[in-house]
Amino acid sequence: MNLKSISKSSLIATGLGTGSFAMMNITTVVSLRGLSAEAEYGLTSVFFYLFAALFFLVPVSLCAAELATGWPQKGGVFRWISQAFGDRLGLVAIFLQWLATTICFPTMLIFAAVSLAYSLPLHSEGSILAGNALYTLVVVLSVYWFATFINFKGIKSASKISSFAGIFGTLIPAIALIFFGVFFIYKGHPVKFSTNWDSMFPNITHLHNLVLAAGVFLFYSGMEINAVHVRELNNASRSYPAAIGISALLAVVVLISGTLIISAIIPSHKINLVQSLLVSYNTMFSYFGVPWMGNIIALMVAVGALGQVTVIVAGPSRGLYEVGELGYLPKNLIKSNKNGIQRNILLLQAIIVTIMSTMLVCLPSVQATFQILGQLASILYLLMYVLMFGAVIMLRYSQPEVVRPYKIPGGKLGVWLVAGSGLIATLLAFILSFIPPDQISIGSPMQYVTLLICGTLTFISIPLLIYKLKLRRLNINDLGGEG
Repeated sequence: MNLKSISKSSLIATGLGTGSFAMMNITTVVSLRGLSAEAEYGLTSVFFYLFAALFFLVPVSLCAAELATGWPQKGGVFRWISQAFGDRLGLVAIFLQWLATTICFPTMLIFAAVSLAYSLPLHSEGSILAGNALYTLVVVLSVYWFATFINFKGIKSASKISSFAGIFGTLIPAIALIFFGVFFIYKGHPVKFSTNWDSMFPNITHLHNLVLAAGVFLFYSGMEINAVHVRELNNASRSYPAAIGISALLAVVVLISGTLIISAIIPSHKINLVQSLLVSYNTMFSYFGVPWMGNIIALMVAVGALGQVTVIVAGPSRGLYEVGELGYLPKNLIKSNKNGIQRNILLLQAIIVTIMSTMLVCLPSVQATFQILGQLASILYLLMYVLMFGAVIMLRYSQPEVVRPYKIPGGKLGVWLVAGSGLIATLLAFILSFIPPDQISIGSPMQYVTLLICGTLTFISIPLLIYKLKLRRLNINDLGGEG
């Protein structure tokens, strides 16, 4: 998942055109961080990208647009899901969204730390350092806590920094990967994956081999945040679907191209979830006689990721803060500083990131930590999407009178087809997320599954407990008033 959209959600000017909105969605979706995981599948990755785009990315975008225009009040997914299923599940949804994005921070910084190691002039030392858990942990915690304290002062130029990080750390390296990769293959280097078109379709009899593919859904997450801007589009009923189609097509093309380039250069049995992208750059640039370009690209990727994290640290917690102001969180937690920044929630967020990051020294490898944190984030985010798909269907029946400037076409049948397909695909990815992958060493499979189950149950129980405590406070106040 690319989180740049979170920092942009309150900074986009009105009067968005179709092209501008499409580009905003592309920068939301396109990220280099997960390409190596999908490169494991070779040509089969094309199927996974297309499947997730058709049955998840597009349904999320269309459902979120209807919900955002029908219920535009503050609160985002909390407001939408509360309208359909009550405040309890609304609180669960916004809490899961916040936690999922919070858990993504360590994976983003692990990727940045590995990229930083590969920017060293000596490739062998860089690869050794990239696999060192203690080095990675120090970088992750140092950068994240620094970014947290920077955000206490507020960032007025957030959109500019975010745009710079996106172009400098994602778009330019992505273009370089595809351009030089195609030329590398054109020069006669053999493709390391099967080019038999039958291999495009996955073998569903071996579920352990499909686990990494579930991560594609996390790549496409976050589109519900951009949906709030549909009201700013001219002729939204036409321009919004067009923008979604353009952005989905371009994002899929870039992601598929980048993934296949890595698959073509590195054999599947040598794929590393966090290093293979950078190894691909080094391999290509060494062949073309400019090995130093690999260091520069690695530095660009690292700086882009670090800049992105610095900008968006405060973003995910803002929705939770707004819900807290409605009385759903303890008063101490929703205190803000003189700059209006949700200080205590940011501190809690930093503590969670710190605890999650300690898995670097507990699990067998850096890529094992990268995998399990990404998988946990996927599980939590997918649960939120299950609620969102259910909400858009429910509200068509319970509140048909609410005016929705954008509405999924086709009446009730249309909303069932769109939201229903998204719901089924999301549940499938949710189930796959608990299965240990065969492709990487994650230690004990039992430990892997236990960590995911315990983490999921713990994080779901927290908002339920918070809601129960709120009801208890209300009951006590009512009794006090009667007395």
